[in-house]
Amino acid sequence: MRRRLFKDRKNARRVDDITGMGQILIDLKPNRCDSDVYINQKMDVTKLCRYIQNKKDNGERITYFPAFVTAIGKTFYNRPKLNCFIANRHVFEHNDIVVSFVAKVTFDDCSEEMMIMVPINPDDNLYTINEKINNKVNKIRNKSNSVEKEGANKAIDFFGKLPNILRIPLVGLFKWLDKKGKLPSSLVKDNLYYSSIIVSNLGSIKCGAIYHNITNFGNCSSLATMGEIKNELVIEEDGTKRIAKICEFGINFDERVADGYYFAKSVKLIQYIFDHPELLENRADEKIDITLR
Repeated sequence: MRRRLFKDRKNARRVDDITGMGQILIDLKPNRCDSDVYINQKMDVTKLCRYIQNKKDNGERITYFPAFVTAIGKTFYNRPKLNCFIANRHVFEHNDIVVSFVAKVTFDDCSEEMMIMVPINPDDNLYTINEKINNKVNKIRNKSNSVEKEGANKAIDFFGKLPNILRIPLVGLFKWLDKKGKLPSSLVKDNLYYSSIIVSNLGSIKCGAIYHNITNFGNCSSLATMGEIKNELVIEEDGTKRIAKICEFGINFDERVADGYYFAKSVKLIQYIFDHPELLENRADEKIDITLR
């Protein structure tokens, strides 16, 4: 009875059906940072760009970032291993799918940054996710002079200003509690390291995609950056040429969660959604039945 009581973690459930190879890999690489793999992928977003432009022409305020977040959320629902993480040498699956990112309060070098969490509910779609993101970002930017901070955003301000003699042992305690799944809720709320995936839209500042390491702290096993959308010459299999809208993605995964084949198929599913952007208007948990080779 005691073993069952402590089997699950806060906001996550234990996954038991792990292969022997999968468990040994966790034992050989107990740290997330040691298991970080990188994928560079150029995505053809030509049809997505046309879709969003049509929305704008019809007076709808839809941008690329909510479309990217929606596509990622749909992929996580269809590829559930992506929503798993390793903690204390065990595999857990998040109870919810949450996409997180960092937003600057104002666009200047000295501006504060705020961690923002966007839960992707099963019945969400592009429109509801677009509204969630806009509401959260506008909330902090409309009150740029007096941002009301909560959860981890508030805790960071307090603990980050303590002297070394106090702060360092406290951070060590927080890391130990994190490992055991006992970190207080006040430090988990709005903490992007406690999400399904961290994303960063670098294209909004005319920057290319980068690789950004994941961390041992928290339970986030993946991170993706999206670069600037550019025109590139594409040669099809039949030899025809066309100018396509290309967006580079830099994606990091914890390789202990799933093998490379699973990750590669997941990336192909995102490309499929970009090629069929009307799918973004359907439920996030919609099953997408396609053959991924």
